[in-house]
Amino acid sequence: MRWQTIAKEAPPAGPRVWDYAEVRDAFSWEQARAGLDGLPDGRGLNIAHEAVDRHAAGPKADAVALRCVDGAGVTDITYGQLRESTNRFASVLGGLSVGRGERVFSLLGRGPELYTAALGTLKNTNVFSPLFSAFGPDPVGERLRLGNGRVLVTTPELYTRKVAPIRESLPELRHVLLVGTVGEGTRIPGGIELDSALAEADPGFEIPPTDPEDMALLHFTSGTTGKPKGAVHVHEAVVAHHATASFALDLHDDDVFWCTADPGWVTGTSYGIIAPLTRGTTLVVDTGEFDARRWYRILQEQRVSVWYTAPTAVRMLMRRGADLARDHDLSALRFIASVGEPLNPEAVVWGQEVLGLPIHDNWWQTETGAIMISNYATMDIRPGSMGRPVPGVVAGLLERGKDGRALVTNGRVTESSTPGEMGELALRPGWPSMFRGYLHDDVRYAKMFAGGWYLTGDLARCDADGYYWFVGRADDIIKSAGHLIGPFEVESALMEHPAVAEAGVIGRPDPVAGEIVKAFVSLRREQTPSEELRRELLAFGRRRLGGVAPKEIAFEADLPHTRSGKVMRRLLKAREMGLPEGDVSTLETAQ
Repeated sequence: MRWQTIAKEAPPAGPRVWDYAEVRDAFSWEQARAGLDGLPDGRGLNIAHEAVDRHAAGPKADAVALRCVDGAGVTDITYGQLRESTNRFASVLGGLSVGRGERVFSLLGRGPELYTAALGTLKNTNVFSPLFSAFGPDPVGERLRLGNGRVLVTTPELYTRKVAPIRESLPELRHVLLVGTVGEGTRIPGGIELDSALAEADPGFEIPPTDPEDMALLHFTSGTTGKPKGAVHVHEAVVAHHATASFALDLHDDDVFWCTADPGWVTGTSYGIIAPLTRGTTLVVDTGEFDARRWYRILQEQRVSVWYTAPTAVRMLMRRGADLARDHDLSALRFIASVGEPLNPEAVVWGQEVLGLPIHDNWWQTETGAIMISNYATMDIRPGSMGRPVPGVVAGLLERGKDGRALVTNGRVTESSTPGEMGELALRPGWPSMFRGYLHDDVRYAKMFAGGWYLTGDLARCDADGYYWFVGRADDIIKSAGHLIGPFEVESALMEHPAVAEAGVIGRPDPVAGEIVKAFVSLRREQTPSEELRRELLAFGRRRLGGVAPKEIAFEADLPHTRSGKVMRRLLKAREMGLPEGDVSTLETAQ
């Protein structure tokens, strides 16, 4: 292992002290469910009640739920105020006869209206489905059609640019709730100005009976060459959101929490809305895009204590250097976590050295609905590792091609494997936030399971102490001269070089070796591409990695990312080989 374990000091006495093995062995999802209220009079379980109403009915009614930061300043919204606005939104939907289970889509940036729409939708037992505001008309239309969208919440400007060009292809879209004023002379079929509708709506809405298995959320995952998949989640998912907010993010009701995820991504819903609110925290809402200086200012001025961000954002902060971070008072921070793609060891150590805290990686997918594997507040960190499974989650590594034979289960090595052996990461079904299907595609859903496991498509290793290590997507694995090479390992090694800010690695076809490793490298701001630096990086890779080092290196000023921050290796490979790029609707620069 290239990096030393980052040991944690013994934590003080209090609620954050817990022993991983002890909690894991004693934990049950039934126990976690008992930590939530449920709807009054035994009417079931509703996400919005657990996130808002149960707090608003108690001593936290006047506590700040949302702290919205924009160019005009800071606006606080209490749990009591959030209950009223979401009640009014639910009443608007009810008045429009939007029925149970019908889909309400949002095409919005971060702002109070997003939270009102998401939670109000869930109160009315409709299904909330967020879209990236950066989507172009085609991906917006495709998802609205696949999801049978009945209602869209958006702005007049976004409607004009993204929806109007394809409106005729959306016969099921009946209502468009508009955030902002519609310009005089502008005609939007089914358009309703949301502010006026909310002002006239009943604030005394009562949540109808809600079965825990009622559909609540619809999240689309990007396809490679085919159509996006609509992953279905139910109200029972809130049990996992609430539990993992504590286990994986160490959230408490006195925390100020900032999740930087785009609201169109599953993290922007699970941990940008639901999980922190179920814990009664104050949630920072930043309406702007990434800017390193402004981000540090938000951390400082809003006294953020728990921060959940993406590896790409961390690497962009690293590019700006340590001095900018040290110019700000980040003393309120006590826990930092990362999500979206594996976190390189270099970034974990940078957090410790520059921010004063290591960055805790964790792993999950759109389909899992909540964090499944994590580094915990009281556990030592092994930089580069995803951590250990969340209590209540049974993880395993399956031998490829032999469905159902577990090599490792929750870190306990069986007779059929040795520590460090690679396999496909798989999970035993049964956790509350597991997706219940792909909308309108039962065949594809069935293919995600085999031998009593959910198949993630990710390859990983597990060490003797139960820490899981990401190797790569099965489709990304490079087969070179008989070796299986995980691109993440190569990318992480290259990032140890002081000139490298980020790397993306692919396998380029080769008539002799089958594939050779090619790296696309983005340099730090002060560095300039040169042939001399290319040779230096090739030599550095050979010293670090030996025979699996890159044989070719290309400089790339801006690597392609998804909106969730993942380097799109598939796109790099398609461009390298002159192949069709497939679905690029979640490309970060898509418009």
